[in-house]
Amino acid sequence: MTDLFNIRRDFTLKTLDESEVTPDPIIMFERWFNEAVTAETLEPNAMNLATATSDGKPSSRIVLLKQIKPEGFVFFTNYDSRKAVQITENNHCALNFVWHELERQVRIEGIAKKIPEADSDSYFDVRPAKSKLGAWASPQSRIIPDRQYLEQLMADFETRFTGKEISRPENWGGYIVKPDLIEFWQGRKNRLHDRIQYTLADGGWKIERLAP
Repeated sequence: MTDLFNIRRDFTLKTLDESEVTPDPIIMFERWFNEAVTAETLEPNAMNLATATSDGKPSSRIVLLKQIKPEGFVFFTNYDSRKAVQITENNHCALNFVWHELERQVRIEGIAKKIPEADSDSYFDVRPAKSKLGAWASPQSRIIPDRQYLEQLMADFETRFTGKEISRPENWGGYIVKPDLIEFWQGRKNRLHDRIQYTLADGGWKIERLAP
């Protein structure tokens, strides 16, 4: 069995000082995100989305960030999925980005809200045709009998939309996570990592350093 105690590495690539951060954390995030893209990190827009039921039972999964807006972070999903049901019950959620190649992560807490239908339509229109059909075919988070059942649903919708525009299903669309806390983490030597936290207070952002 692998000795987990001895799986470790030191972080030496970069530093994060208060003098380097921007007053607005969304701008700071965009800067780090663009650096992750330039560094060709694997799936730079992959983020862990954590949600919880009304009584606080959590669950998490990886989703893809699709838009960065001044007010928050946008992703898309099936509105009947487990994550969407939990957001309806309890719209507090958390996001986490990890860019191993840069020894960085960003942790976000906030409130998730549906985006306008027109915005969901705009994104759906530019998706590949197979992805559009997948949105129709998948009863996301539901138990299905086997793979063949799913593939048959896909084939049925391919037939239904042959020669037609593939419209957006009513139960598919976007959410925006409006942050009230964003933490930027930069790995440092000897586990003395840099952690800079933005907290929303009185309409503005308070910037503080956290112990690693």
